[in-house]
Amino acid sequence: MVLKCYVYNCQNFTDVALAKLEDEKRLSFVKAWEESEKSKVENKAQKKLSEVTAWENSKKASFESKLKKIEEELERKKAEYAEKMKNKVALVHKMAEEKRAMVEARRGEDMLKAEEMAAKYRATGQTPKKAFGCLG
Repeated sequence: MVLKCYVYNCQNFTDVALAKLEDEKRLSFVKAWEESEKSKVENKAQKKLSEVTAWENSKKASFESKLKKIEEELERKKAEYAEKMKNKVALVHKMAEEKRAMVEARRGEDMLKAEEMAAKYRATGQTPKKAFGCLG
């Protein structure tokens, strides 16, 4: 009976050891599964983050391109407007020169007319009908 009890205890010991091994095997499997799942989650998150970064960079590039086009268009319009203003200034200057020339020509004509009238009055001995305000 002693031998039987000893075998029974050995069997019980073996069952416990096998159960412990099975438990360790199960826990090892669970740990491997957990690491695999975490790895999948991490990879998926990294992929999504990369997509977000790519999207952001694409949008930034698009907006920067549009901004550059707008700035170039504004520079072009600014140059056109500046050219128009320079042309207007040149036109005003030309018109002013023409008006000055007309005033100078009129002054020359009026001076000549005054000299002719003075010569006529001297020759005829007459006095002008319109005198200076202080003399008349």
